[in-house]
Amino acid sequence: MYENRRKTFMEKIAGGVAIFPSALPAMRTHSTEYRYRQDANFYYLTGFDEPEAVCVIAPDHPDHQYILFVRPRVPEQEVWTGKRAGVEGAKEHFGADEAYPIEEFDEKISQYIGKADRLYYGFGADETFNRKIVELLKRYRNQRLREGTGLTTVIDPTEILAEMRLVKEEEELGCIRQAVDISVEAHMAVMRAVRPGMYEYELESLIDSIYRQNGGIGPAFLTIVASGPNATTLHYTTNDCQIRDGDLVLIDAGCEYQYYCGDITRTFPANGKFTDAQRAVYQSVLDVQCEIIESIRPGVSIGDPNQKAVEMLTEAMLKLGLLAGDKEKLIEEQEHRKFYMHSVGHMLGAEVHDVTKTREGEEYKTFQPGMVMTVEPGLYIASDSENVPPEYLGIGVRIEDNILVTESGCEVLTAAVPKTIDEIERLIG
Repeated sequence: MYENRRKTFMEKIAGGVAIFPSALPAMRTHSTEYRYRQDANFYYLTGFDEPEAVCVIAPDHPDHQYILFVRPRVPEQEVWTGKRAGVEGAKEHFGADEAYPIEEFDEKISQYIGKADRLYYGFGADETFNRKIVELLKRYRNQRLREGTGLTTVIDPTEILAEMRLVKEEEELGCIRQAVDISVEAHMAVMRAVRPGMYEYELESLIDSIYRQNGGIGPAFLTIVASGPNATTLHYTTNDCQIRDGDLVLIDAGCEYQYYCGDITRTFPANGKFTDAQRAVYQSVLDVQCEIIESIRPGVSIGDPNQKAVEMLTEAMLKLGLLAGDKEKLIEEQEHRKFYMHSVGHMLGAEVHDVTKTREGEEYKTFQPGMVMTVEPGLYIASDSENVPPEYLGIGVRIEDNILVTESGCEVLTAAVPKTIDEIERLIG
């Protein structure tokens, strides 16, 4: 799989050379780190998940088109942080044509750049490595002035990889399905366990434990467990409030499995019974979500779901009495953003908000089989909202499913998690 990806990428950069540094470790304190996660593009091309590495893709080199610079095997360091692939492992297990210790990058890189005139490199968070690339460009600028050959252009390869990552391969879909299935199990467990009086973090801990029990790396993003008015804060992650009788609980959570993500949101009553006001808001959001999902199929513009969500949710706001006036004018003036502030979904894959190229300028691409996205409309009525029927204050609802575009339409990968009012009340009650 990785070899095929590199082959496709090489075809797209023929005549150039690409350099990808690994992700930097993220420090938690001065002496401890967060769990390491490789840069998604680096991993997409290599499958290599160690830090302090550089991948070089040199399509026109006569012997070595794929080169890895990695940490060498050092027993005194491995006893602290675990075994490393090392130079030999980079070739044997990760398919590199050649590999070197990371310390030799400056010395060896010139033999792979050769006479290439284009360098594919995305300036990122590693400022030390960014400066290294700048110095490299200066060196080759002088060479070009003398010899007429050498680098003249730096191109960010992210756009090429965003195009490649848009339609998922079968192996990727297998990982996404597993991430989604684990996420489904976690959501089902929480809906069975929830009771008024529990704390939000109790549900979060249950979710995390199910991820790890089933082979997941852990959360694909910070888990949201938002009860009552907390659900009107889109990215609420404090998760430390006690859940009250009569609260809705909004949970936005997804597992990461082998570098692929699930992302599900469900909103449900902690006591198993929606109030009339909660029911009205919830059903409005559910109707919008179901209609949008039904419209997704090959050939439809990727921008259509968002436009449809804005129109339908604005109609719902008018019916609920959250807004008053002409629908088109309200949309034009973005009045709907008082209660619906985000887009209706995003692409899903190696990152929860997957870096994929969905449009050319203002023109959206159309859905193709193999694309995976979320559909997640919502309504968020903050407790201090003005000119709103009081029974709706403090209600936040979001419903999110993961959708695979198929040859004939789409498949709801997360369909096993209940979302109709009757299904939810039956499960929780």
